[in-house]
Amino acid sequence: MKGILEKIKNKTDLGPKFREFEQLKRQVNAFYSVLADLYGSDKIVLRAGKLNVLKMMRSENLAEQVLALKKLVFEDPTPDTVPSTEEIPAILDEIGEELADIIARRTVEDDLDKKINERMQQRHEEYVREIKMQIIKENTGPENAQTLKKLAILEKLDQKNLTRRALDVLRPSSIEQIVGQERPVRSLLSKLASPFPQHILLYGPPGVGKTTAARLALEAARALQNSPFNQDAPFIEVNGTTLRWDPRESTNPLLGSVHDPIYQGARRDLADSGIPEPKPGLVTDAHSGVLFIDEIGELDPILQSKLLKVLEDKRVYFESSYYDPADTNLPRYIKKLFEEGAPADFILIGATTREPEEINPAIRSRCAEIYFEPLTPADIREIIYQAAKRLGVSLENGVADVIAEYTIEGRKAVNFLADAYAIACYKAGGNNQPVIALDDVYEVIQVSRMTPYVCRRASSEGEVGRIFGLGVSGFLGSALEIEAMVFPAGRKGGGVIRFNETAGSMAKDSVFNAASVLRKLTGRDLHDYDVHVNVVGGGRIDGPSAGVAIFMAVYSALEKFPIPQDIAVTGELSIQGKVKAVGGVPEKIYGAKQCGVKTVYVPWENKKDVPADTRGVDVVTVVSVEEIIRYVFKKPVQ
Repeated sequence: MKGILEKIKNKTDLGPKFREFEQLKRQVNAFYSVLADLYGSDKIVLRAGKLNVLKMMRSENLAEQVLALKKLVFEDPTPDTVPSTEEIPAILDEIGEELADIIARRTVEDDLDKKINERMQQRHEEYVREIKMQIIKENTGPENAQTLKKLAILEKLDQKNLTRRALDVLRPSSIEQIVGQERPVRSLLSKLASPFPQHILLYGPPGVGKTTAARLALEAARALQNSPFNQDAPFIEVNGTTLRWDPRESTNPLLGSVHDPIYQGARRDLADSGIPEPKPGLVTDAHSGVLFIDEIGELDPILQSKLLKVLEDKRVYFESSYYDPADTNLPRYIKKLFEEGAPADFILIGATTREPEEINPAIRSRCAEIYFEPLTPADIREIIYQAAKRLGVSLENGVADVIAEYTIEGRKAVNFLADAYAIACYKAGGNNQPVIALDDVYEVIQVSRMTPYVCRRASSEGEVGRIFGLGVSGFLGSALEIEAMVFPAGRKGGGVIRFNETAGSMAKDSVFNAASVLRKLTGRDLHDYDVHVNVVGGGRIDGPSAGVAIFMAVYSALEKFPIPQDIAVTGELSIQGKVKAVGGVPEKIYGAKQCGVKTVYVPWENKKDVPADTRGVDVVTVVSVEEIIRYVFKKPVQ
């Protein structure tokens, strides 16, 4: 091919017997022949059709033939000016150079194909696959038209954003904005800011700020002098309810996993070489920072045990039957991960709405425990006022009070306000900054079918046979309305004691304990009366803590003594009239506060469980029911 090109160039020096025009014409014809040899006559015709130069190729005008030749060689349809006779030699030289480059490239490609074929014949099939991979890697890369198109679509989507959501604006941005959790937050900060920070478990009902407090606590700890955390200390957040993993360790985003060559997803170059690939997990991402696991109680028990090992070793170790330390093709980073493990020195903060008894005891033993408190109506109102300030809106009188009646969760309160804000904006038509009215709040209540959180309200009036007991579920306490009616039986000793079965067997036993104590204190036998004890609403009482409340209701009905409706009692009743200790005293005091109770009577044995801040509720400790009778009825037992 090179020899042909040289002959074409030499034809410019054929001597005086050829006229210059004839030389140029023969040179053009020769170039057309070379082009046909390179690509084939059929492809040249197709290319000429696309470039719309077929007519010029067949023209008798040499200048038009040269213009057509230029378009074909350079594949450029833009030149439109027919060259003059003086310009033709320069154009032909340019065309000759381009044809020489094309022939050179074709020669290189032919040589490369020949070498590849020779290697394929000399080597085995495995080595041939390796050579092909290398050539593909060197000449193509990971991108193609399809991947680039998808990348362009993603980048275009990133450029389109809605305005910020209301919840992004309403979320607390500093520790000081977390309402109702001063003591838990202070405890959390102290444990993080210490030179020897501790792993922490956060207990509490949902929506009280556990996640927000953990995130902001790390930011506050970074700013403190002599903090153990650097300014770039990471905060890695994960949810225990959605964290998936494979017991075979091929998928474990929390601790890390090993992709063996036989597993789908292994890197092709490593899989073909039989090399396992360890992939560090979130515990390594959290190195030197905080790993926050929300709902840690929902984490798989086996995964919890593996997490304990990481907390002890401060590293994650990988295993694989495919790992061969003597393999010379092993990358150094893989060798280091298998032999030394991945670093995982972090502080664990776990949040849960479960009871402490439901959390892995080994994890609890390694963590400091902090209890977040339920929010009071005053806390909810403060959260609403803060949120309204961040939104830049005004509230009609009573809006915060109404919202506080329907929820005890800060997150729900903020969502409630956001819904009312949206309705107010819609009514305002986007013209002015709206004012959130009571009608907007009530519309949210009706549309969402919401009911008040506290249905029972305390009062200073006295009622016979009715008293508030206290119960607890999870981290929330509530007031139980217990009532009793007593009637003389039709015949002596023929009375009947009735109690709603849904309250549970232990509560039913409390009724019989109350009967024994009443007989001891008053000398009256309840079998001489028809007694009906009821827990209003059919609430289940999973324990004996309503024993004293049941006794007081029956005693009031029997003696016709009215009980003030702003008191509540809790405690187990022994058959000797003693008030025994119960659990959940802080939560029960909170439940009493919710419904407006002013005084709570608790067992003397629970004195140490009474919190320092009872939030405006008077707490009285008692040893026996005689003490409660003297306090409540202002008179001794008759």
